[in-house]
Amino acid sequence: MSLVKKGVCTLLLCAISSVVAQTKIVTSNPILTDWYADPEMAIFENTYWLFPTFSGVTKKQDFIDIFSSNDLKQWTKYDKVVDPSNVKWAKDAVWAPSAIQKDSTYYIFFSANDIQTPESHWWDPKVHDSTEVGGIGVVRAKHPEGPYVDHIGKPLIGTVVNGAQPIDQSIFRDHDGTHYIMYGGWGHCNIGMLNDDFTALKPFADGSLLKEITPENYVEGPVMFYKDGHYYLMWSEGSWGRDSYRVAYGRAKSPLGPFDRIATILASNPEIATGAGHNSVLNVPGTDEWYILYHRRPIPNEHRNHRVVCIDRMYFNEDGTILPIIMTHTGVPPIPLENE
Repeated sequence: MSLVKKGVCTLLLCAISSVVAQTKIVTSNPILTDWYADPEMAIFENTYWLFPTFSGVTKKQDFIDIFSSNDLKQWTKYDKVVDPSNVKWAKDAVWAPSAIQKDSTYYIFFSANDIQTPESHWWDPKVHDSTEVGGIGVVRAKHPEGPYVDHIGKPLIGTVVNGAQPIDQSIFRDHDGTHYIMYGGWGHCNIGMLNDDFTALKPFADGSLLKEITPENYVEGPVMFYKDGHYYLMWSEGSWGRDSYRVAYGRAKSPLGPFDRIATILASNPEIATGAGHNSVLNVPGTDEWYILYHRRPIPNEHRNHRVVCIDRMYFNEDGTILPIIMTHTGVPPIPLENE
């Protein structure tokens, strides 16, 4: 069943959902015409759903828009499904959404407020404002487009652990139903297990809530997927505001690693775009077709925040290693999902 809006919603539906579907957008690469970044894609109810960061000035980046499509070409926009109206503590930047469905509920995990206090100084009154609130939050809804409500009323992870700023979270569901959360800025990556209702972290066997899995050259933006017996971890290196931004990866036999760095697979191309990074991965159900979602800086670039969301094909060698991504302006052809 598709949940994509086919026209202007009725007044009754709008009143119930508090969501307005905007005019459809038809694109190639980039797949969104406005400035967005940090894309994550999920398939819910036989529909593609795209969850990006609005790439604006930080103080004006306090909301999350989402998009839906039946074919990766025509997109419908849903405005501000997360903002200070439904997450009262998120008063500053909101970014890097990661979405997942569990049972009959949809969840969006997000970063907010860009907290800056290092772990070693958390209780030092000279550097720490005890009122500082931020980190990784989560909202929930009964439909992918919302309306969403704050799930726990506070950050799920709101302090610096193992040197990792609590940002850039990604959720991974393993074969046994375990839900892992990977996250981390400031050059450190942590992994934890979510409890059954996503209200807290669940301890590992040794009692710890988080384990550091930082690979070589890691900066931020982790994402995990599973293919042919291996867990792949991808991450961004370099500086998000510079041409050095790029994507590398490693793989392991366990979601806890170790993830030895294998190669850079996505980097600047002065003939196409620069600063390509903070990606997610799409596997079309029932196929061995894989795609990478990422943002990049168009040429010419208008501003540090001038980032756009793109999609390109991702190929694997016979040994499971990933070939370098070829950035394109054409993107991918329409890929309709098979009816359930």
